[in-house]
Amino acid sequence: MEPRPPVPPFTAESAAAKVRGAEDAWNSRDPERVSLVYTEDTQWRNRAEFPTGREQVVEFLRRKWARELEYRLIKELWAFTDSRIAVRFAYEWRDDSGSWFRSYGNENWEFTDTGHMRRRFASINDLPIAESERLFLWPLGPRPADHPGLSDLGL
Repeated sequence: MEPRPPVPPFTAESAAAKVRGAEDAWNSRDPERVSLVYTEDTQWRNRAEFPTGREQVVEFLRRKWARELEYRLIKELWAFTDSRIAVRFAYEWRDDSGSWFRSYGNENWEFTDTGHMRRRFASINDLPIAESERLFLWPLGPRPADHPGLSDLGL
């Protein structure tokens, strides 16, 4: 597989770049694009679902973004080692009835030497919010470079 830089072993700078790259990919809401970050046999835990392999990841993401409309995500590096990264994140979305949510979570990632994610374990909680409480207000797509991160927003 073609390398997906940055690759392990991670430094603070390369781990932060890996996190921002993942955030940008997920904000594209393009399941095929996102899936290329993972190994062919990737293993996930996401809430009560356990997708294995890129094909199941693509199907999972299609269902997710069909349900979670106007999805906007911010990820932040929490910790890292040679080939692992821990991330905290929050994202805002609405359902098809117009109800808004902010979902908070943590992810643990493990990478191959080529920089592909082999394992992703996510724990996520949803908080209903009023539309007036939204903080992630940029146009759909990547978060602008000057938009505050989670710590800056007090999240």
